[in-house]
Amino acid sequence: MSNLTRIVIVIVFCCSSAVYAQLGDLARIDYTYIPNAKSDVEYERFRALFNYPIKLKNDDTYLFLGLDYSKIHLKSEVQFPFPTRDLNDFQLLDLSIGYTTPLRNNWRLGIRFQPGVSTNLVADALSVKDIVLSGTVVFIKKGKMYNGKAQKLILGVSYAGNSGFNFPLPFISYFKKFHPKWSFNLGIPKTNLQHYFSQKHRLKAYAQLDGFTSNLQREVPVINGEAARSINMSLILSGLQYEYYFTKQLQLYVRAAYIFSLDNELRNENRETIFSLDNEAKIYLRTGIKFKI
Repeated sequence: MSNLTRIVIVIVFCCSSAVYAQLGDLARIDYTYIPNAKSDVEYERFRALFNYPIKLKNDDTYLFLGLDYSKIHLKSEVQFPFPTRDLNDFQLLDLSIGYTTPLRNNWRLGIRFQPGVSTNLVADALSVKDIVLSGTVVFIKKGKMYNGKAQKLILGVSYAGNSGFNFPLPFISYFKKFHPKWSFNLGIPKTNLQHYFSQKHRLKAYAQLDGFTSNLQREVPVINGEAARSINMSLILSGLQYEYYFTKQLQLYVRAAYIFSLDNELRNENRETIFSLDNEAKIYLRTGIKFKI
């Protein structure tokens, strides 16, 4: 799938991995599972992140320092025409540096820079090729209050070097609680419709991107003399999310989604696809606990 095609699909579905939402997550632990029904590979991901806010001034300016760690396991019972011992386990670790400060006319600036590594850790030491860079710049404006929530407009751009979508994405978001029990978030690349059963119980229809990119420390000979130097997995999905709030900040969530598109590719030194795994999985499951601002 070409980058242009992916961008078009992203705009159509208005989905993302909720980059800005992570700016507001102080801590999160989650587990993702994609069964290998009608697919070559079973996917599991454990993720943990935390951010520590440091107040810099009296005008609501903060510095956020944090870590974002993922362990990914791929399992397959299919016999491939090349060795797969280096294609099972991957480690992703990002150092997170965030900054947010108020601007004029009720605008706020949010910036996040994430240097990190994404690798299968089969060599004795890390190399430059294991390093990935990610970043987000957004401008946020809060508007009038409706049904106890302020309208919010977000404009910006994001790039995640280990997300599975290795190109910049625009970030446009408009949030409004238009009814005491309903709210929406429309934009690119994130959208959802949320129903509030009570203060503790919520149900959300959502769409998002998911996936990962990792360096292969040892080249994997694949076919016709070509060797894989990285793996890239990208998903486009939509589903339902149930949320239970223990407190206003502490939340349990459970997701079930349908996968519209799943690409799992081995790439060469120039990031060109040299082998695509058969990907027919359609079920995506995820659960976790988060503590947010």
